[in-house]
Amino acid sequence: MRDNTMRPPRLPNPPLLSTGPFEHATRTLAPGDIAATAEQREAYLRYTHLGDPAADEVVAMFARLPTGQGRALFERALEEGIEALPEPPPELTALFEQVRMPYWVDTDRLDHACRVIARTGPLAYTSLSMLALLGGYLASRVTKTLTSTGTLQRMAPRRLAETGIWFSEVTAAGGLERFAPGWKNTLRVRIRHATVRAGLSRRPDWEFEEWDHPINQSQQCGTVLIFAMAFITGSQAGGIHFSHNERDAVYHMWRYIGFLLGTDPVLLFTDEHDAWRLFWLQADYEFRRPDHDSRNLAAALIAAIGPLLVGDGRDLASRVGRSTVTEFMSAYARLVLGKDNADFLGLSDRKLFQHITVGAAKAVAALEYPRRVVPGATGCAERLGRRASLALTHRMATRQAPTSPRVLGGASDPFSSNIGKDKETPRCARNVSP
Repeated sequence: MRDNTMRPPRLPNPPLLSTGPFEHATRTLAPGDIAATAEQREAYLRYTHLGDPAADEVVAMFARLPTGQGRALFERALEEGIEALPEPPPELTALFEQVRMPYWVDTDRLDHACRVIARTGPLAYTSLSMLALLGGYLASRVTKTLTSTGTLQRMAPRRLAETGIWFSEVTAAGGLERFAPGWKNTLRVRIRHATVRAGLSRRPDWEFEEWDHPINQSQQCGTVLIFAMAFITGSQAGGIHFSHNERDAVYHMWRYIGFLLGTDPVLLFTDEHDAWRLFWLQADYEFRRPDHDSRNLAAALIAAIGPLLVGDGRDLASRVGRSTVTEFMSAYARLVLGKDNADFLGLSDRKLFQHITVGAAKAVAALEYPRRVVPGATGCAERLGRRASLALTHRMATRQAPTSPRVLGGASDPFSSNIGKDKETPRCARNVSP
């Protein structure tokens, strides 16, 4: 019989996981005890000072070569393959060798994840914006990257639109195949992160001791983790039911996306339990001290939602539409983030909208029962959900046509790259160039 007294003690839950919806989620959704030991926490903290060596070397190569030449070589290798370059720089060779599909990627599970995500429709984008992005602002070290690289009011609508488009690309069927838009644009995001990391590292006002290395491995794996967990838990809060295999497929997809983004293999979660343990470590370190930057970013994001989804018309219908959309999104955010976090971020507290949101979630949950048993219902939900998501992406791209590089998740930058050109990408997005 195993002596449990010899096991190292687990650390107490951090404040984020001690009250409210996050405490409830760890009790009811987490697969067992997810608390880390002191040794695990110490091992994890080493990654707060590490960047992405392969991508960082490519950016250093860009700086070494004549202006534009290194970027052009990268783009050609991205579009045509590294074999298209007669004498590729060793930094590019190393990068493209590193991102070859690893043995553990299961393309069937990737396809399954795409279908699972598709059937949630616009709810996936609600989770993405109100739980992943807005909730990510509670991580104060991460916010320093955002507040150091641009004007918040200008960045917020572009950030929402570009993140939504990228999300649509990587979750499209086949979106992560070698020459698919999702795969290529994920590599572009990785290089842009390295570019921003290099720039911030040179700034005399970057406080390494307080803020850690800019866009470090802790923040990078946290970005991927939040996208995965926010989708699953945020959709569950909206009434969606996921089987174990469906959740497994979604985590598998985001593990591969994290791999492409340059996350250290040690930090790549392999299953749902790994993801929850990593979330505990993130909550324990990155989410302890939200500050005024967190509130400023939240205010900018909330202000961007209505104009992005409804438009900035001055007629009565437009004004009412913007206000209604903003209140419903804020109500959802307040319910999933909890009262204390919502109050700190300055979210409105409209009980009517919260009651309607809860009622809508119950209605969705009721509809999930026949969806799971009626033949063909799940496939129909996937098609309708994907169509609605594309319509939403089209609207966002129309309202805020991205003309410069995209931001990705919590550890983000205010830049992006070419929008994908697959058959499911909205036309307005296809026509945008960097």
